[in-house]
Amino acid sequence: MTDIFDVIADGTRRDILQLLLRRENEDDGGTSVTEIVSELGVSQPTVSKHLKVLRDADLVTVREDGQRRFYSISVAPLEQVDDWLVPFLVDAFGDQAPDIDLMPLPDGAAHAAEVVGRAAASAKYAVTSALKRFGA
Repeated sequence: MTDIFDVIADGTRRDILQLLLRRENEDDGGTSVTEIVSELGVSQPTVSKHLKVLRDADLVTVREDGQRRFYSISVAPLEQVDDWLVPFLVDAFGDQAPDIDLMPLPDGAAHAAEVVGRAAASAKYAVTSALKRFGA
């Protein structure tokens, strides 16, 4: 199984998930690849590559309609992230831990989250590679 943290460490994939979350409230038919490309300003091959990663992690579902594909978010796998994150919030805030709301992050916070996510993914890769070299 793909590590959910590796999947959401990428900013483009998080942007796709946020777009699908917003669109889910507007329309339950899913969002086409063309709409994602248009909204995010990312090339179609790049969007398709990221959607495959999200599909493999069960973070999105796809509905086929002829040649078109419509994607919807599947938030259940994100519970693993929530389960991991909650103890940190409880430790930091005790009984005063804030409710977590599904809102887009402000630009500064989103950038910080992306930097931390990339650093975590890079560190994991470095440690995994080192362990493989040492035969562990």
